[in-house]
Amino acid sequence: MIVIRHACQNEIGLLAAIGLRAWAKAIAGLADVAAMQDAAERAFVDFLTEHWLAVLLIEEENRICGWAAREDLDGTISDLWIDPTAQGRGLGRALLAEMEQRMAAEGFDAADAKTHAQNASAVAFFQSAGYRVKWLSTAYSQEARPRHGIHRPLQTVIGDEGSKPEIVSSGL
Repeated sequence: MIVIRHACQNEIGLLAAIGLRAWAKAIAGLADVAAMQDAAERAFVDFLTEHWLAVLLIEEENRICGWAAREDLDGTISDLWIDPTAQGRGLGRALLAEMEQRMAAEGFDAADAKTHAQNASAVAFFQSAGYRVKWLSTAYSQEARPRHGIHRPLQTVIGDEGSKPEIVSSGL
């Protein structure tokens, strides 16, 4: 069974490790993972320490497999990380759908997300979920590599059950 729930403060280390593994897979071939790993790990721990209340996680068979966050509790999904060992099973799609449902219920009419423009799998994931590239920027990248801002209207999200897996969501 899949469960989506809010993160707990004592899960920060586990969530950071999942984010780090997913990040390392995403940037393989784009940057020197080994050279950036310590800084990336600190960034995940710092982010989660400051924003753990804004994090939803997804569990499959009582195992945490990924997490997503809205850093500013606005219409932007700042993070979505699925452990590489759990990718390809619909968990990212389920977590994204839950984020969208909550955003729509809060009155947001669109969802935005940001991803590295060269992360083809992330761009394809969001595009397959109905997102479209809204902007391209190099402003936030230390390596001056382009980033995509992606966007999806949410007016059809509530009540759009499609072919979602069975999910138990704990709303807090």
